[in-house]
Amino acid sequence: MTTSEAPDSPELPPPALEEVSEGVFAYIQLDGSWGLNNTGFIVGRESLITIDTCFTERRSRAFRDAIRSVSGLPVRTLVNTHHHGDHTHGNFVFRDEALIVAHELCRKELIEAGVGTKALFPGVDWGEIELAPPTMTFENWMALYSDERRVELIYVGPAHTTNDILVWLPQRRVVFTGDIIFNRGTPFALMGSVAGWLEALERLRSLGAERIVPGHGAVCGSEVIDDVAAYLRFVRDVASEGYECGLSPLDAARKTDLGPFAELLDPERLVGNLHRAYSELRGEPRGATLPLPQAVADMVAYNDGQMPRCLA
Repeated sequence: MTTSEAPDSPELPPPALEEVSEGVFAYIQLDGSWGLNNTGFIVGRESLITIDTCFTERRSRAFRDAIRSVSGLPVRTLVNTHHHGDHTHGNFVFRDEALIVAHELCRKELIEAGVGTKALFPGVDWGEIELAPPTMTFENWMALYSDERRVELIYVGPAHTTNDILVWLPQRRVVFTGDIIFNRGTPFALMGSVAGWLEALERLRSLGAERIVPGHGAVCGSEVIDDVAAYLRFVRDVASEGYECGLSPLDAARKTDLGPFAELLDPERLVGNLHRAYSELRGEPRGATLPLPQAVADMVAYNDGQMPRCLA
C-alpha cells in the first residue's frame, strides 16, 4: 500500500505501508538515504504502539495520516529506537496522546542535540519542528504489551549511537532494528562504536527474527545482518592499516577501494566511520564524544566539497 500524499522528491517512490505480520505495519521511505528513515506501528484492540517518527514535520504528519488509514485508535505509546532526528523530530506530532519511551541515554542525547541536525541540511523543508524527548526511559530491557503480544525493548548500544534499542516481537518473529540495520545503505558509526555494533549484530542474530524492519531500506530477512557485519569489519580493517601508517581518516578513506560496498548509498560515511574506528584504536571508550564538525568537514571533503545528499 502506498501513501501517495506523502511529500516526496519526484525521483523517489512514495512512502509505503507493509503489513509484516498481522496488525504489525512497517512504514518504508525509500531510497533510505540521509533523512529517509523507516517507522512502524502495532495495532491493538484499543490502542496503537508506534515505533519512531520522521525527519520533517510534513513527513511525520504523513506518517500519522498513514496510521489513520489503517486505524483510528489512539497512539498510546511511541518508542524511539535512538535519538537521531530522522527518528525523533516528529515526536511532537504524537506528544499529546502518547507516552514516549526510549533508552535513558536517548533522552539525554536528544535534549543535548536539540534540533541541531537542521544545520547540516539547509535545503530541507523542515516545517515547525518542536523538541519532544522521551518521557519514560529504561536502562537495559523493557517489555510492553499490545493485547497479548509481547513487545521487548532491548538495549544494544553503543553501536550506531550510544542508545540503540531493538523492538522485538517474539511471538511474531519480527524486529524493528532502528539503525542497527541499513539495508543497501552505508552504516554510520560516528556517534557509536564499530566494535559495539558488531556485538549488537550478534545479539540481533540470536533473536532468530524472520522479518526485519531496518532503520533504512526495504524490509528484509536475517541475511542482511551479514551484509552490515561485513561492512563494519571492512571499516575496522581499513582503520587498522590507516592508523598504523599514520594516515588521517580522510586520507585513509581516499586511498580505499570500496570494492563490494561501492554501490551502497552515502559512501561518504566511510570517513565518519574511520573517525570512530580510530577513536577505538586509541583506546577511547565506546561512544566517546568526538569532534563532529571535523568529521563532517572530512565527509564533505571526501564528497568533492558537496554536502551529503538529503531528499527529506
